[in-house]
Amino acid sequence: MLEESALTEQVIGAVIEVHRHLGPGLLESAYQKCLARELRLRDMEFQTEVALPVEYKDMRLETGFRLDFLVARKVIIEVKSVESVGPVHEAQLLTYLRLSGCPVGLLINFNVPVLKNGIIRRVMTRNQ
Repeated sequence: MLEESALTEQVIGAVIEVHRHLGPGLLESAYQKCLARELRLRDMEFQTEVALPVEYKDMRLETGFRLDFLVARKVIIEVKSVESVGPVHEAQLLTYLRLSGCPVGLLINFNVPVLKNGIIRRVMTRNQ
C-alpha cells in the first residue's frame, strides 16, 4: 500500500497544480485534458477513458463504463465539476474499485474554491 500512497500523493500534487491554474467553474472535460497534460509533464504512467467491463455469472458485459484515469494500473481518478459531490459519486468510485480490482481511488471535484475540500480518497479493502 506504500506504493499506492506515493502515487496518490503525486496525483494530488498534479491535481492541485491544475486547480491552482484554472480554478473552479469549468467543464469536467477541460480539467481532464489539463490533468492529463500535468501527469505527462510529471512522467507518470496513466491511461484515460479506460473501458471497465462487468463480469456476471461467467458473462462479460461491455457496459460502457469508463474510468477517467487509471494511474500505474493502481489508482483510479474520477474527475467531477459539480456543485457538490453526492453519495452517487462516491458509490460510483467504490463500484469502479470493486470491478477493476484497483486498491485506491480518488474522486476529484474541481468545482470548489479550496481544492482540499474537493478530494475524496477511498481504499478498497479485501473484504469489500
